[in-house]
Amino acid sequence: MAVNYSVPAYFILILLFISRIRSTVGKSKPSTNFPPPNLLTLDFSERIRTDPLAIESASSDYGNIVHENPAAVLHPSSPQDIVSLIKFAYNNSGTFTISARGRSHSVFGQAMAPNGVIVDMMRLRSHRENNGVIVSKNPSLGYFYADVGGEQLWIDVLKATMEHGLAPVAWTDYLYLTVGGTLSNAGISGQSFRYGPQISNVYEMDVVTGKGELVTCSPHKNSELFYAVLGGLGQFGIITRARIAIEPAPKRVKWVRMLYSDFSAFTKDQERLIAINGRRQSSALDYVEGSLLMNQGPPNNWRSSFFPSSDIPRIMSLVTQHGIIYCLEVAKYYDDSTQHSVPKELEQMYKGLSFISGFKLEKDVSFMDFLDRVRNGELKLQSQGLWDVPHPWLNLFLPKSRISDFNSGVFQDIVLKRNITTGPVLIYPMNRNNYTRRGSILHSRISAFKWIE
Repeated sequence: MAVNYSVPAYFILILLFISRIRSTVGKSKPSTNFPPPNLLTLDFSERIRTDPLAIESASSDYGNIVHENPAAVLHPSSPQDIVSLIKFAYNNSGTFTISARGRSHSVFGQAMAPNGVIVDMMRLRSHRENNGVIVSKNPSLGYFYADVGGEQLWIDVLKATMEHGLAPVAWTDYLYLTVGGTLSNAGISGQSFRYGPQISNVYEMDVVTGKGELVTCSPHKNSELFYAVLGGLGQFGIITRARIAIEPAPKRVKWVRMLYSDFSAFTKDQERLIAINGRRQSSALDYVEGSLLMNQGPPNNWRSSFFPSSDIPRIMSLVTQHGIIYCLEVAKYYDDSTQHSVPKELEQMYKGLSFISGFKLEKDVSFMDFLDRVRNGELKLQSQGLWDVPHPWLNLFLPKSRISDFNSGVFQDIVLKRNITTGPVLIYPMNRNNYTRRGSILHSRISAFKWIE
């Protein structure tokens, strides 16, 4: 059903995870020196690493700003190792910190456990059958789902489900993140306005709780735990399996970018586009985002080389003239049955938009290439030694009513006047109706604006 966007259903987000997100397990007792001597005598002790290499590998995160050394790192061979570790901690006479670590894409040390134990979830990948992704169909209701290990990367989930002609519907812009990691946060991208975040597309999970119990939970079974863990920032348990929604996968994507010099027109068009958002509405877009183009060199950056080289001079001329250009980015998925209707639907959509005449650029790419579009930029920066640098990323949620104030107060009066032009700025339009109402704090937030340096 289309949403009447006169209702405050549109938010801008910038996610800033500045709190320390660690699972502190153990009873409320005086702390003792760690590690307890008997930790290394347990049945799984051969998988507990205390050597300098293991410690150093778990002492930083993607933000590369905070550095904390754990006392030990667990290389689990099964979820039972995680159960045993947390149960030991819960029954131990002292307390210590345990943190699950996937790709460690936190920004301010949330994946660390100073003087505690890091659980290296990625080690489970080599111990899973069927590559940690099992595709099934509910015989009574007829829908497909995938049972996925919490340590699995979304790119591997995509590849495994695509072998069956299926794919998840909810994504992050970057796919080399673990399933457990994004479900512990929210899992947000340009698809979220229509399909909701990843936490709204989960049927069931296996979770290791702070008492060391492996519990299966769903909306109908242990529901309090289910809704607490989704978006719970790792504070309510460690996800070892998630049953996620999957649907028939499209084959290709019409990928379009349109440029604006007027922020009000830009946001008005974003609202217009996300108002058509039904999962079964053929006219709805599949992806809507936005970004700023500023005087920071050519408009192509590490995240995307979308713009043809022949168009860059005239785009840069626009940026020079206006200082900031707002880029509206949309995508429409299609397959063999819809390849002829999609261009007509897009043309009809363009008629109601207010982008600068002559500045609508289109690409046609495979579904896989579109979803994995950030990877090439990452590999390029890695080859240049520019990936492992500090990443002071800022993220916020803003209501529709304050978008214009944010543009004038931040984009115009700070960014433009002070010439702060390093790093991409992403703007996500969101639809509150597609967010789960129950659960942890992130369920009540709507995502949309990301500032990246």
